[in-house]
Formats: sequence, structure tokens, C-alpha cells
Amino acid sequence: MPPRTVKFRAATVAAVLALGTTLLAASPQSGAAAAEPAPVTDYCQGQCDDILPPGENGNATLVDILGNKAFGTHPAHSDDQLDRYNGLVAGHAGLTDQKLTDFFNDASFGVAKGQVESVTSPRDDVTITRDKASGVPHIKGTTRYGTEFGAGFAAGQDRLWLMDLFRHIGRGELTSFAGGALANQGLEQQFWPQAPYTEADLEAQVEYIRTHEGARGEQAMADAQAYVDGINAYREKSKKGRYFPGEYVLTGKIDAITNIGEIQPFRLTDLISIASVVGGQFGGGGGGEVQAALSLLSAQQKYGVAEGTKVWESFRQREDPEAVLTIHDGTSFPYAGRPASARGTALPDAGSVTAEALIHDRTGSAGTDRKAPVKAPAALRKAQGIYDDGVVPEGSLPGSGSGAQKRGMSNALLVSGKHTAGGNPIAVFGPQTGYFAPQLMMLQEIQGPGISARGVSFAGVGMYIQMGRGQDYAWSATSAGQDITDTYAIDLCEPDGAAPTKDSTHYLYRGTCTAMETLERTNSWKPTVADSTAKGSYRMQVRRTNYGIVTHRATVGGKPVAYTSLRTTYRHEADSIIGFQMLNDPAYVKDAASFQRAASNIDYAFNWFYADSRTAAYYNSGMNPVRAAGVDPALPVKAERAYEWQGYDPAANTAAYTPFAEHPHSSGQDYYVSWNNKQAKGYAAAGFGLGAVHRADLLDDRVAKLVEEGGVTRASLTRAMAQAAVTDLRGEQLLPELLKVIRSRPVTDPELNSVVQQLESWRAAGSQRRESSPGSHAYTYADAVRIMDAWWPKLVEAEFRPGLGDGLYEALTADLATDESPAASHGPSGAHSGSAFQYGWWGFVDKDLRRVLGQPVKGPLAKAYCGNGDLAGCRDALLSSLKQAAAEPAAEVYPGDDNCKAGEQWCSDAIVHRPLGGIAQKSVHWQNRPTYQQVVEFPAHR
Repeated sequence: MPPRTVKFRAATVAAVLALGTTLLAASPQSGAAAAEPAPVTDYCQGQCDDILPPGENGNATLVDILGNKAFGTHPAHSDDQLDRYNGLVAGHAGLTDQKLTDFFNDASFGVAKGQVESVTSPRDDVTITRDKASGVPHIKGTTRYGTEFGAGFAAGQDRLWLMDLFRHIGRGELTSFAGGALANQGLEQQFWPQAPYTEADLEAQVEYIRTHEGARGEQAMADAQAYVDGINAYREKSKKGRYFPGEYVLTGKIDAITNIGEIQPFRLTDLISIASVVGGQFGGGGGGEVQAALSLLSAQQKYGVAEGTKVWESFRQREDPEAVLTIHDGTSFPYAGRPASARGTALPDAGSVTAEALIHDRTGSAGTDRKAPVKAPAALRKAQGIYDDGVVPEGSLPGSGSGAQKRGMSNALLVSGKHTAGGNPIAVFGPQTGYFAPQLMMLQEIQGPGISARGVSFAGVGMYIQMGRGQDYAWSATSAGQDITDTYAIDLCEPDGAAPTKDSTHYLYRGTCTAMETLERTNSWKPTVADSTAKGSYRMQVRRTNYGIVTHRATVGGKPVAYTSLRTTYRHEADSIIGFQMLNDPAYVKDAASFQRAASNIDYAFNWFYADSRTAAYYNSGMNPVRAAGVDPALPVKAERAYEWQGYDPAANTAAYTPFAEHPHSSGQDYYVSWNNKQAKGYAAAGFGLGAVHRADLLDDRVAKLVEEGGVTRASLTRAMAQAAVTDLRGEQLLPELLKVIRSRPVTDPELNSVVQQLESWRAAGSQRRESSPGSHAYTYADAVRIMDAWWPKLVEAEFRPGLGDGLYEALTADLATDESPAASHGPSGAHSGSAFQYGWWGFVDKDLRRVLGQPVKGPLAKAYCGNGDLAGCRDALLSSLKQAAAEPAAEVYPGDDNCKAGEQWCSDAIVHRPLGGIAQKSVHWQNRPTYQQVVEFPAHR
């Protein structure tokens, strides 16, 4: 049993006993209505709001889809939150508390009289009431089973096709299910190797929760089964009634005329598959040690081992003293830092690293985008080819797409009651999960025995609200990304004692030559109305070891090794269900301390935030392994017992984990901000990019000013978020230093001086990327924005490549991309994704320019790069690159794509809700903002 479970039982024995005598007493088979539960008191008193564009309704019949393609019509409640979400761009300047519901939903519990649109009772112990304003399901059950059955039924109503997609993505079966489009091939090739499982593995995870988490574990699996039963009930009803999602017809699953075909039943193991996709996108952390090793080697080759290591560490910025922090009161939480004297590090020999082959036995269109359109019936032609570019367009999901890296998103702003006008904490927070139609999450309210909450859940794992509000508290999360994934170098061997090679399929495990386990998926597809990709197939293969999944082969000291990736949450994809169950339980969460305990039972790496009428609080969750002394978590380590995680047992992938007190946590700080930045002093960055300039500075500067002024309101905190959401980080944080270097001497070229003046005017006006007027589709400072977009990648290269040299510069840019503007299509979530300015060389540029300017720098880079440290040389490099950028036409800066013509700046930035089904949505103004967002202030408490 893992230590985390032991701590959980010790801390919550009273709650478990209470569960055993109340919730588990309800019979899952019982359909009889119990006595009406006591009315729920809503302590938010009209001061809780939320939003989730484009709309709640994510299911569309075939008729709905054809109507959308032919006439642009939308099913009810599929787009009615989009204009309000978009409207905040223009409306935030004059925002008041009274105007918040112009841009957000009223997130009060229940449905007011006169606002009921429909009431459904899939069983006689549950009702699903939908409101007229947004169509959100308000699920109210009189038994625990009925409540969860209703949640599953509502999920079927709103996200049946989406849930089906994601269980197939998690299982590595997307192409066989939805078609062989090249983007579909790429998506399953990136997600399945992160969490490859057999059916027995998935079943074992269900059983692990049921048998290792006490009464709560049993209840969680009973709830999950009721949820699945509800999904299947809707699946069957919609099929018989012919109102199932039309995508099943267009992908050839069901015949539109005869209704012959089937929507495969959902199983508990599907929830594990979906959880692996969600957790992999948003709750992972660490990894990438092989690439880090390659850039370290490149630095050592250029400068020598000692000096090269020093240079590399200065770019790695594990503990940058200038980084913006969520816990800024000086409290330290040491974790995953650089050891004073590392041991067990396993750097590869130069030039020896090769990626493990994943795809085998390609046939037909595999690996290509070759099309062979079917002859579609006349009635379906408007929808032909809707998935030709993939059911999930390439790069749309965080962590997917060419050149993708681990993606952390979401933001949070919280202010303590001592600094607010009402004397109660205020929170504006939510997850950035990309933009899709329908969204990956769905809004719902669940009220039943032991559950009382409203908010969002990822479709397919919505037994509980994952982020939202309870009776007198609200909570949300941002991706934390701390290091919970390590890379091991396993020595290869041959069972007969022969000399191993890099291709060997056996490895030494604690002295024994052990066979790697082979996991496979064979997928095949043929063209359909929706996806015209020609017939094809391939086999995906990964090798699994006791140290994780093989990702690369190499030699270390001349000996062949395989590099493996091992994350703590592997084989524990859904264990976090216990923490979510607690967060939904009003008998458990009563204050900040109990919230933090609940959050500590969530295994993925998240930053959790909480607000009630008295306290704002924070907790960082994750299964942080206790590493062997002296191991450097930033680099590959030898797969030997001395360097394993403490208490490591590969059978169920368990180990010793850092205790509650060692995770960053805080209550009552003056304010909190998070935008996937560094959590606290001592909590080492798991990757590159947590330095002196971070997008969280856009929040921190604004919230700190509000707190200093006092009298913070819901509207003023929302306004701070909205201002940051349309601000160019480079313009606000870096442009002043760039201009200072340039203006260190007069700019004598009149044309270039005019360019500099344009940038100065834009900076003085706030460095925003914002329309000149609502609907103009043109930015107020369009030329300055274009110049910055063209200049930034050129200036970074001009500043750093000459000093670093080609090899090291390219190795470091592989660790961290130089830019992530809203218009960049190369970012981890692709173009039109809203989220921007997370990954880039902002901090490197800042430290280097301040050094050249003679300003103080804490934690400087090991060397000066711009102009080799000479101000005049630096100025020349910046001006030369600026001149090139100013001459670059808009059509080259914004080359166009399927959504925009070349040169269309506003459109290149614009948010596009990527269609995961047959319904498309209009583009909206760029905002760097949570997809689902709450604005809350509780004036009262139980």
C-alpha cells in the first residue's frame, strides 16, 4: 500500500466511518425515490458567476449538423455563451459588479421559478432540470445511485460523441474509430505511448481504487458505475429514438435509413482511458530529461564540462530568484532541486541517441494524407469531409502536434478579504483547456446525498464536479507541472549472455536479465463520408519495463542502454477520484484546511485554489516521489536500485511520496496569482522557462497594485484578468529594455526611427492586442503588433546565436521555443488556441539586456550574449534585426491557414473553437484567458 493511502486513512478516518453508515447504505439497484432531501442553502447569495463557451449543448443530430453546414444554424444552447465570453474584451473597461452577468452566467444553485426549460427523470430518484438561460443540467437525486445515474445521463445528452472520441484516444484506437486522417494518426501516436495499457491493466486500476482507498474507494467505484449506467441508458434511448449524435452516421457507425449499427456500450475501464488523456494533457510534470541531456552535452562540448555545465544551468533556471511566485511570503518548500554532488547521472554518448520506433507495418494511406472520397448520398454531401483534417485538428490538444511539449495552462487571481471592499475573499479563476466545439468540459450542478456542487467536469469522468463551487466555497486549479516523471537508463542484455546491442529487447532489472513487455495496437481504417482518407493500417508498439516505457536507445560509456520514462501516476490514472469526491462533499470540506486535505488526495500535478467567506487558500497536489539522495531529477539516471525512488514497487508503480507538509500550501496570504508559474521558493522548476519574466507577471503586477490600493471588488479583479488577457507580454515586460538599448544613442535612420516610435506609442498605450472598435477586426496598433511579431524571433536569434553557436543555440531552442505569440502556429497547442506567452525566451532576453545595460541581475546567465556584452554591439544587433522585421510584409508574418487569408492579423490571433463534432462556431477575439472561468465572493458561511 502506498504511503499516500496510509496518510489519507489516518487523516480522514471519521469521514470514512460516516460514509460507511450513510452513503453506502443506498442500494445501487434501487430505483425507488427516497424522501426529498433537505433544501440546500446557497451561501453565495447571487455573487457566484461562471462561463464556458461556446455553449452547454454538445450533441447534434444528423439534421442539426446538415443544417449547420447548409445554413449556419446552431442547435439550442450550443453557442449561447460565446458572445458573452467574447464581449468581455470590449466590455471590461466599464465593468461593475452589477454588469458581471452581461459576460458570465449566474452560477447560483438551482433554477429560479419561470426559468425552467425542461425536466427529465431518467429514473424516479433523480431529475435533470435545464434552465432557459444556458441549458445547464441541474441534477438532483434522492439516492446516491440515482444522482450519479442522472449525471451520466446528462453527460450522454451533452457530450456522447465527445466521450466516445476520448475513450478511443485513450485506448490508442482513434483511427479505427473516427478515420485515418493524418492528424488522427498523429494524435493517437502521441497520446497512447504516454499511457499504454492492456484491458487487464485498466481493470486492475479500477480494482485498485476499490480495494485500496477504503470506504471512499468503494463509493467512488459505485458512483462511477452508476455514472456509466446513466451514459448507457441515454446511449440506448437516443439510438432507439433516432436522436443520437449525427457523427455516428457520417463516420459509418450507423445507417441513417435503417438505423442499423451500434454505439458501443461504455465500461468502467473507459473512464480510466479518458482520465489518462485528461491527466496527460493537464496534470503531468517533468520528463524531457533526454533532450535536456542533449543540450547539456552541447554546452559541455562548446565550453568544456565545468564551464558548459555552468552555462547550461544558467539557462535551466531551476531556482531563479527573480521568478514570480504563487507563495510570495518567503516560505520555502524544497523539492527536486539540483544536488550538491549528483550521483547516478547517465548522460548519453554524443551522437548515440535514437528515438524508439513506434509505428510498424504500414499499409495503404498510413503515414500519408492520401484521400479516396466515397460517393456520399445527396443528403449528406454538405457534411462530406468534415474530418478530412482530423477529428481533433493537429496540435489542438495541449501536448499534441508537431514539436509539442508539456503544456500547463489556466490562471487564478485571489485576494484576501482584508483587501476587498466587502471584507470577503474574491476569486477569479479557471482552467485554460483550449477551445473546442463542444468543449472538453461540461457545466453541471449535482445535488444528492453527499454531493453538493456546481461547476465543470471533463466529459466522461463527470461523476463529480472537478472545478466549481460548493454551498459556501469555490475551488479551481492550474496545471502545476512539478517533476513527477523521471528518465532511467536501463542496461541492455541478452538472455543467452551474448553481447547486447542498442536493439536488444532484454534489460537488467536488479541484476536479472529481464524481457521487455511488448504492448501493441493495430489500427485500420477506410474512407467514410466524414473522413475521406484512403484505406490503410499500421501497428503501434511500445516496450514496457519495470522502469517505465522505452522512449530512446543510446550508449552510455560505450554500453547500449534504453532510456525509459516513468511517471508516478502511471497505473494510477483515476486514483484522484478520491480527492474530487471529497471536494464535492459538504460534510468534508468546511474550511481552508479541509479543502487542502481533499486536494492532497489528487495525484496529478495541479495548483489548487480555494475561497470561502473567510479565507483564500492554496495547495499544490501531485504524487511527488521521494528520490534517492544525490539523484539529479533534471537528467537521466542509472536504472540501479541505489537510484530508484524510495520504496519503489514496479508491480503497481508505487513508491514513497513526499508528505502533505512538503507540498507548497498557504492560507490567508494577501493575494495569490497563478498562470503556471513557479509555486514557491525551493520548489525547483521541472523544465525550462520559469525565469525573471513570465506571463504570470501580467497578473502579479496588476493584482499587487489592486491590493495596495484596497477595496478590491469582483469587477476590479475581473478587469485585471481581462486586461492581462489582451496584453502582449513582450510589449509590457521586454519592450522597455529593448527600447532603452536602442535609445542609448540617437537612431539616425528616419525610417527606422519611425518604427521605433511606433513601438514606443504601442508600449505607452499598454501593449495590447485589441480591436480599434468592437467588430472592426483590426488592432488599434496593428503595425506595432506586426513589427513585434516579426521582430521577436529575429532579435532572440541575433542576441544569442552568435555567442552560443549554432549547435548549442539549436539544442536550447529544442528545450524551450523562443516565442509563443497568439499568432504562432508552432506552439504546443497550435494556432487560434487563446493561450499564449507561456513558453519563450522572455526571461533570457530580460536578464541579458539588463546585464548589458549595467543593471543589477539576480541569478544572471553565465555569460553576456547580446553584442558579446557590449552595449553598442547589442544595439547594432537589435536595430539590424528590427530593420529586417519592419520590412517583412504582413502576408509573411501571418501566412494564413484554413481559417484566415495571408496577412489577416486579427484573424491569425483569433480564437477558433475547433470542431470535435459536426457543428462549427464563429471565430472570436483573442483572449489569453481561462476557457471555463468563475468569479466568486461568498458573503456568508455555514
